[in-house]
Amino acid sequence: VEGTEQLNELYKLMAAKEFQTRIEGVVLLLDYCKSSSELISSNVVQIFDVFVLRVQDCNKKVKQKALEVLALMVPTLGDALHPVLVSLVGAVTDNLNSKQVGIYAA
Repeated sequence: VEGTEQLNELYKLMAAKEFQTRIEGVVLLLDYCKSSSELISSNVVQIFDVFVLRVQDCNKKVKQKALEVLALMVPTLGDALHPVLVSLVGAVTDNLNSKQVGIYAA
């Protein structure tokens, strides 16, 4: 039950209207990766369906934070990311030509 509540809160934050709230959701995902990696690994497809949208977010601050968090999550999640690699690589690749220095660097 606790895991379900955590995931619902995560989805709610990452899909919020306000960009600051979406950033909070992305940071919370990183926290969960560190503290509850099993929960994230076992729900990786559902979580990354929402997270990939943050990597492609229209707000550059959200997009940059999502890319930075992704770089930190990859070593933690490792093989658990296999089911979402195609969508993730596509989303990250779209940012390689960004004129925003922070996004390009991330």
